[in-house]
Parts: sequence; C-alpha cells; structure tokens
Amino acid sequence: MNRQQQEAAQILLKRVRDALQARGSKTIRQLGVCFRCLDSYDGNRKLDKNELKVGLAENGVQLSWNEVDILFAAMDRDRSGTIDFDEFLVSIRGQLNPTRKAIVDQAFRKFDKTGDGYITADDLKGVYNTKMHPKVKNGQMTENQVFEEFLVNFGDVDRNGQLTYQEWCDYYAAVSASVDNDEHFVLLMKMAWKL
Repeated sequence: MNRQQQEAAQILLKRVRDALQARGSKTIRQLGVCFRCLDSYDGNRKLDKNELKVGLAENGVQLSWNEVDILFAAMDRDRSGTIDFDEFLVSIRGQLNPTRKAIVDQAFRKFDKTGDGYITADDLKGVYNTKMHPKVKNGQMTENQVFEEFLVNFGDVDRNGQLTYQEWCDYYAAVSASVDNDEHFVLLMKMAWKL
C-alpha cells in the first residue's frame, strides 16, 4: 500500500471502529459476535470482500467497492485474500497501547540476548528450557527443532530461524486484541515469561 492508501485505510478503519463501538461492540465477545455476523454467508471463519462490504453495511457502515478494497488490503495482514478473526480483531482494536507495548518490549529484550534486534534459537537457549518438552522427552524432536517450532509459532513465517521485533509485536498485537484489560495482559506476560 502506498502512503495515500494507508491514510485512506486509517480513516476507513476509524469509521468502522466508531460504528461498531456505537453498536456496543467493544469487548472481544461482542466483536466475535460481530465477526460471525459478517461471516454469515459461508461460516468459514474468514471474511472475503463481499462479506466485509455487506456485513459492514448491515452494521451501519456504507462503503464503496473502492473503499472496501482499501480497507480489505489494510486488514488482510497475511495477504491470504481473506480476513481471519485475529486480523479482524487487530484491525478493530488497533495496535498495542503504551502499557502493553512496554511489557512486550521487556519480553523481547529478555529473549534477544545478543541485542541484535532478532530472536534466534541461540537467544532462546538461555531463557526457554526445552529439556522437559514432551516431544524432546519422548524423542520425537530435538531441542533445536523445538526452538525452531517456537519461532515459527511466533511469526517466523519465512522459517529463517529469526524472529524480528516487528514479528514479535505483530504476534502480541493479535494476542492483545483478545484481552480486554491492560492489567490482565501485563500479568499474563509476566507469568508467561517470568518478567
């Protein structure tokens, strides 16, 4: 997306957020209901452009096809041609707020032992213990394979063995979108990563 399209997408996202919030769609549960309503045609848990346009119209947001194209491009983060629930949540809820970003940054710094801006399997070795992982214990996987799987689960889609700061933040933006309360999100992060 070029800069003009990004700006247009932000304006459209604000219109959609405002309309959904006016209808009471603030909590994750309510956003889930809204998403299911948008996905009512085929129930595949993904939105195509038509479902997005019609569903938003039913929720009070009238968009032209050009506007739908711009909004869809902004929401379809993985470029799959559909919008899944996580993409929808992140788009509607937005990125990490300062409180959540601070704890996500703290966790990233804990894992990025070398400070090079990437988390690698070597970085994880001092922080994430795989010896007790069930698949290591039963011989199905080596410790290195578990580390690599860990990175993939956190967004290392190109499987280059490195998780960038942006991939880390994108992952936690999706997690964050399903947690309504900042204090609860911070507590979850502290417990998960022993911060």
